[in-house]
Amino acid sequence: MNSVDYLVTSAADRFARAGIVSALADAELLVGFVTGWTRGEVSAKAFTGTVLDDAVAERLDDLIARREKREPLQHITGQAPFRYLVLEVGPGVLVPRPETELIADWAIDALRQVPNPAPVAVDLGTGTGALALALATEVPYSRVFAVEKFEPALAWAKRNIDSLGDGRVTLVSGDAASALPELDGTVDVVVANPPYIPDSQRPEDEEVVGFDPESALYGGDDGLRDIRSFVGAAARLLRPGGVLVLEHGDGQGESVRAIALEHGFRSPVTHLDLLHRERALTATL
Repeated sequence: MNSVDYLVTSAADRFARAGIVSALADAELLVGFVTGWTRGEVSAKAFTGTVLDDAVAERLDDLIARREKREPLQHITGQAPFRYLVLEVGPGVLVPRPETELIADWAIDALRQVPNPAPVAVDLGTGTGALALALATEVPYSRVFAVEKFEPALAWAKRNIDSLGDGRVTLVSGDAASALPELDGTVDVVVANPPYIPDSQRPEDEEVVGFDPESALYGGDDGLRDIRSFVGAAARLLRPGGVLVLEHGDGQGESVRAIALEHGFRSPVTHLDLLHRERALTATL
């Protein structure tokens, strides 16, 4: 049967059996992807008995089979929503998480408070370009630089910045520790989402283990290797009074605050996410 109701229901059942928590949502999103409908439209079409033609139903079945094998939905559609953006994603780059939208919130707030008609922000380890693009589009009078050293992620960042950045984001290929020396001591806000999972704490989620690049996940024996590097880079780049916003893992708050103090930051604060887990540091140089 090719009715939308049947296709959504059967796909959701297959996903649930595969251990996918968001089974119904993913089923509706895949139907929407092949038809061009929103989730609301998919629900309406299911209610009214709409039927898909055979070619569309066959394409949908192929995508359902891929999702059933735990390939991330974002890799199947090639898209990931992030705040007001839709980013291109795929193998070789970390799919931006909803909790990272909070990092963007805090960085955007800090950038908007800069008493400068053209504040400067730097996104270290930009990945897809998500944080850099959020800052550039939501604080459109800012100048944003995005740094990435890994070639696969760099290619995805370029695609997103070229299509969404409107020229306000400058992409830089390089290591965060040494990139942008010409901006030393002049940047208003540095934002970063470094790898922070300890090497020994491998996630059990097969979608993470099988598809996310290890370079974006693991931060050495204690998970703090890249955090130390990124905080050091921020201390170099920021002007006095500049703000660092850095994502980290739950349970790392005290250690990350100590690292910030060692690099000359003051008033380091640990922020919690919506599930009351330690999620980010903000600190002023």
